[in-house]
Parts: sequence; structure tokens; C-alpha cells
Amino acid sequence: MRKVYRFSEGKLAENTDSDEGMLWVYINPDETEKRYLVEQLKLDEHTLNSSLDPDELSRLEFESDHMALIFKRPRNVSSADFLQLKVNSAGLFLFKERLIMVLPEDVPLFAGSVKALSRLPATPTLLMLGMIYRSISHFLEHLKVINLISGDLEQKINTAIDNKFLIGLFTLEKSLVYYLNAIHSNGLVIEKLRSHAAKVGLSPEETQLLDDIFVDNSQCYKQADIYSNILAGMMDARVSVVSNNLNQLMKTLNIIMLTLMAPTLIVSLFSMNMKHPLSTMESIWPFWIVVVLCFISVGSVFYFWKKNKW
Repeated sequence: MRKVYRFSEGKLAENTDSDEGMLWVYINPDETEKRYLVEQLKLDEHTLNSSLDPDELSRLEFESDHMALIFKRPRNVSSADFLQLKVNSAGLFLFKERLIMVLPEDVPLFAGSVKALSRLPATPTLLMLGMIYRSISHFLEHLKVINLISGDLEQKINTAIDNKFLIGLFTLEKSLVYYLNAIHSNGLVIEKLRSHAAKVGLSPEETQLLDDIFVDNSQCYKQADIYSNILAGMMDARVSVVSNNLNQLMKTLNIIMLTLMAPTLIVSLFSMNMKHPLSTMESIWPFWIVVVLCFISVGSVFYFWKKNKW
């Protein structure tokens, strides 16, 4: 599916009437659209397929009439992923008059990042920087969500005795590994883009914006690295908390069993099928004597428990 956008004063507007637009976005293109991109626009077929491959690393390539850039961005989250956050690839193909973007799924393009670009003249290179900037912002948003979810899981682990919440933390830790690799890969491409700013055709203002994007990406990587180290470093402690909670539960159950065994033993002794002095008594006192002995045994167990600080 193809969408055509016009860009003016920091705003993107879809152009449904014609193909006139500075930005062409292909969302999970079919074979016909791929053939058009390869045969008519002369895009490299391997690079085009790399734009849709989630395992592809970020890279920058220069062709005869355009520049190709593969970068990473977070994948849309669904309930079926169970806290597993993954990344997708995206392709940017910069021509002199147009920017072509290839995505594996439909995502918000400029949400939350247009204000930083509205002061500069609209150019395809500015759009390219905007897409990279939006990817960094998207990673930061996901990192905030990961921090909130991990904090909530940690509170639940304090009282948990099963592995459900631990599995959630393991999943978040795995997601952070993917994010760290993707952000680092983007950082290498941004650094290469800075060194080829003149060849790409960036204006001085756009070069300065690219420097800011590089700083933001570095901060994003550092933040993800801190979250990853915290989750990895405290994982053993959280496993110990769950194990200790289980031990406390088993201890409580054992105390209850010991408490019940004492009166059970007394009742069993006095109800055995054998001649007993109390069996010849015709009053109700033998019953109450047994009951009192049961309470005394229970109290003795609790006293022993408290004294030994079980």
C-alpha cells in the first residue's frame, strides 16, 4: 500500500488526489509495488527486501541517483506478545526531489517530533532526519513503558510464589537486548551520515539537527543500557525473593500441620478401642478433659513456636 504526503511548516498531510508529494510511504508493499520500485525507480532489490527484514542491521549505501538508509525502529506492540517488545527495519531512499520510505507495518510517522523540524525549510533531507528522530523518540517512549512495567512487576514479585511475574521480567530483559542492539546500530548509521553530510546534501541547519539527533540517540542508548543492567543485576535477587516467599509458605503450612498433630494425637490416644480408666465413667467429664488437653497441646505448640522465633 502506498501513501503520498506533502510536508509544509512541520506538518504532514496525505495527498489522495495525485502522486505529487515529497514523501512516498510504502507499507508492506506487494509484488507489483516492489517491481515498480526496482524497475522504475532503480532501487536495489536486496536493499528493498532488507527494509522489511526485522533481523537486518542498520546501514547506509550510496547509489548512482539516490541514497539508501536502513534503520531500526520499535515494532507495534500487541497483547499476544506478552511484554516482548521487538524491533523492525525501515528503509529510506533519498532522491533529489523525493523521499521514499518502506515500512513492514503502518506506524505514526511524525507524531511528537514535528515541532523540532518546523523551523527549517521542507526538503527531502529534512524529512529523512525527521524519520530518524521519530524512531529515537519511539524508542524512548517504549523505554518509559518498560520502566513502569518492570516497577509494577517488582512489587508483585515481593508477594509472589510462582514464576509468572519472573517470566515477565525475563521477557523485558530480552526485549532490552534487542533494543540495545537496534539503538547501537542506528547510532553507527547516524555517525556515518554525519561524516557524509556534504555528500548527502545536508544544509548547515540540517547538519546541526543531525548532531542533536546523534546526541539524543546516544542518550537513548545509555538509558536502555542502564535499564538492562538494572534488570540483569537484580534478577538473582528477585529469584531469591520468590524462593523465600515459597519457603515462608511451606514453613507456615508445616507449623499448621504440627499444631494439628498434637490434638490429633491426644484424641487418638483416648479413642483407642481398649480398656481405659475414663471409659468406665458415666459422666460427661471425660469428653471435656480430652477437649481441655487438646487446647493445652495447641497452646504448647504455639508457645514453643514463639519461644524459638519460628
